[in-house]
Amino acid sequence: MDQTAHAANTFTNYRKLVSLADHDWETAEAGKIAGLNVEVKSPNQMVDQFGRSFHHFCTTSYLGLDHHPALLEGAMTELREVGTLRIANSKNRCKLAALERYESELSELFGATCLSTLSCSAASAGILPMLASGVFTQNRPPLMAFDRLAHYSMNHLKSACADETRVVTCPHNDMDFVEDLCKRHANVAYIADGAYSMGGVADMNSLLYLKERYGLFLYLDDSHALSAVGTFGAGLVRPWMNALDEDSLIVASLAKSFGASGGLVMLGSDRHKTLIQRYGGPSNWSQSLNSAAIGAGRASIQLHRTPEFAALQEKLQVNIRLFDTLIRTAQCGSNMAIRLIRCGKASLANSVAIELANHGFFTSAVFFPVVAQGNAAIRITLRADMEPVLIRQFCERVTELLRSHTGDVSD
Repeated sequence: MDQTAHAANTFTNYRKLVSLADHDWETAEAGKIAGLNVEVKSPNQMVDQFGRSFHHFCTTSYLGLDHHPALLEGAMTELREVGTLRIANSKNRCKLAALERYESELSELFGATCLSTLSCSAASAGILPMLASGVFTQNRPPLMAFDRLAHYSMNHLKSACADETRVVTCPHNDMDFVEDLCKRHANVAYIADGAYSMGGVADMNSLLYLKERYGLFLYLDDSHALSAVGTFGAGLVRPWMNALDEDSLIVASLAKSFGASGGLVMLGSDRHKTLIQRYGGPSNWSQSLNSAAIGAGRASIQLHRTPEFAALQEKLQVNIRLFDTLIRTAQCGSNMAIRLIRCGKASLANSVAIELANHGFFTSAVFFPVVAQGNAAIRITLRADMEPVLIRQFCERVTELLRSHTGDVSD
């Protein structure tokens, strides 16, 4: 008997996924709400290849820093001063001195040992299999418990982690389930989002209780909260911890509210950073952050310490609260900028998004596999640089369209 045989499609089944989702993607592309090539005409306003002008209501630049003059100038200045985009080899061998300065400044801003990567996806691809192997947990491979709604950038690594240890999927935010795992296993690592891309947040209070009582290892992706919330942009997860320790790891995107490019890893151990630099594969290959990305990021760090930055955070909250008075969703009351207007069927979500785009508002129709079958929605994200009149116009148009289709706009 072949001892290496294993059950196929334990964690993924792309053939089935494509067969279920491809029609809806074809509809989205035919309706000109996917596959767009755009030119930026002004902050938060774009023109696509079909000549349509629209406001961007599915951006993840929640503070609008992607257009901030200081970040643009920082990118250009750093590029001119460094004189090259990057050093073309793996950064554990040789890297730009500017990248070392950048990581030191990130470490100071967020109060942790920080490592930069090309993206938070690259970080997870390099780090999660290492975590599964036990190199971060005294060479004892932990049971890897993935939240069911953990972002795809983490979920798709289940099979790689399963080559090192046992992997289970937890019901979303089910802390009783996680505690039961902790009671039955001496070493458990929980992998989840801090703020979820389809709305909702982690139960940090319960997670820290489980960490304190059972030694639960926390691996949390805080991409949608970093910079958008928290003093000096610390995000959702980091403020819950006085100091990161060797049983905590935060990954996040520097390309969303932070306004620059790449990914960030916050660690509680210099030793763990060294291990990732040596063995973290995709987090350390030769495509390190280029000098323009570094310059934009360093400018963003300076901005994070200013009253202007705090004012942008507050403006975002004002816009979120305004939206919640106009359309009620399951995310109403959350300080995260993501809202889902449920449509049920993908065909309805695509139809509404297509009409919105033709009226000057670009949104995302989300359907399986992004969300569960039957839970398709219009995904809306808000920004600090949106004017109240624009938000009101958008909500009025959404309300009209949904009523014409269904007679209802409540979640």
